Amino acid sequence: MASKLFGTDGIRGIANRYPMTAEIALQCGRAVAHHFRGRSKRVDKQTVILIGKDTRRSSYMIEQALAAGITSQGAKALLVGPMPTPGVAFLTTSMRADAGIMVSASHNTYEYNGIKIFGHDGYKLPDDVELEIERLILSAELADSLPTGAQLGKAKRIDDAMGRYVVHAKNIFPLGHDLRGMRIVLDCAHGAAYKFAPLVLEELGAEVIVLANSPDGTNINHESGALHPQPMIEAVKRYRADLGLALDGDADRLCLVDDEGQVVDGDHIMAILAADFAERGVLAKRTVVATPMSNMGLEIALRGKGLELVHAGIGDRAVVDLMRKQGYNLGGEQSGHILLLDHTSTGDGVVAGLAVMAVMRRTGKPLSELQKIMSIVPQVLRNVRVAKKMPLEEIADVKKLMDKAKSTLGDRGRLLVRYSGTEPLCRVMIEGEDEAVIHSLADEIAGSIQKSLGQG
Repeated sequence: MASKLFGTDGIRGIANRYPMTAEIALQCGRAVAHHFRGRSKRVDKQTVILIGKDTRRSSYMIEQALAAGITSQGAKALLVGPMPTPGVAFLTTSMRADAGIMVSASHNTYEYNGIKIFGHDGYKLPDDVELEIERLILSAELADSLPTGAQLGKAKRIDDAMGRYVVHAKNIFPLGHDLRGMRIVLDCAHGAAYKFAPLVLEELGAEVIVLANSPDGTNINHESGALHPQPMIEAVKRYRADLGLALDGDADRLCLVDDEGQVVDGDHIMAILAADFAERGVLAKRTVVATPMSNMGLEIALRGKGLELVHAGIGDRAVVDLMRKQGYNLGGEQSGHILLLDHTSTGDGVVAGLAVMAVMRRTGKPLSELQKIMSIVPQVLRNVRVAKKMPLEEIADVKKLMDKAKSTLGDRGRLLVRYSGTEPLCRVMIEGEDEAVIHSLADEIAGSIQKSLGQG
């Protein structure tokens, strides 16, 4: 059965348009509660589903529809309000819920929304479970088995959820160290971490200059956050900060800026943490897991430290799956999803930022020096908006240009062309020694894709 609702990171789309409608959300709540009924790990065997959300206006609608679906199946819904995605994963486990649901479209603009589902262990659901939940959503099967009267479920808002997550994040920072004397620029993207992230850094003693922490339902990710680091760069320079930390709308990814105003992306973060972990003897199998989107410079840097890099599929979920199967504890994406499986079950921008700051404290080195561990191989990325997605090898002109690029690059570069799993985009990524050559090749391929599949 091919998936109709779930993409690479849950269900996602424009809010109030299929599939991100209140009706689908209600059915999703019913399906999740039905699936986990009888599978509860709780002593009382009551089915409990936790729901968190980001700051989009549509998150109210989706949250309430999910809660209605859950309670209509006789289960209990725990509402934790605005909460980072990793916070929902953590609270699902710590509060012994059977599943957790995050209402968020991550880095997308406010018109979009999404539904991500976690199991009782805080990890995203495997494909077979997603497909079963999807089958239940799209069928009429549940309509004939709805409880009535005293068998209906309840919904409860958890007022201290944020405090629980703050304590968890702070405890990850090494004992004997704090952030006193450190000045940090923090960009919250008007998103789910607008209260949480400043609290964590301030309670650890940092001086925090906060940007984009006034959500109004329509400004999430707008010219702010991990995808728009320029305001953070300017603030780091203006306030002479030690570093800047920008999150995306649901705070599962981050972008750092060093004390000189240079962007430190996910690849550099993984290189810094890998060297620190290895030196302390805590890097599992002396290996880091990344995706094919990571720069070749990461592999070169790790090799220079006697460490190994292995590639998973595209997306943080693919990275987590490989890490769990093979017993690795450090991985991530160039985009800033950093996986620290000794502490979290999904990407956590604040926790990853704290891990880098812990290295700064241990070594006494500024971030501008630490990030020199890795040199970037020239890379170009083109995003082409497409009206449809079809196998690229079936488009003769595109295939011809891809073959030409591979031949030109040889073994001194890389080509990766793929469709986004969450947006109507085709991404063209090329690495190589000659920037003029890779820009030209990328433009040719992107132009051919635009001509064949482009919108409008």
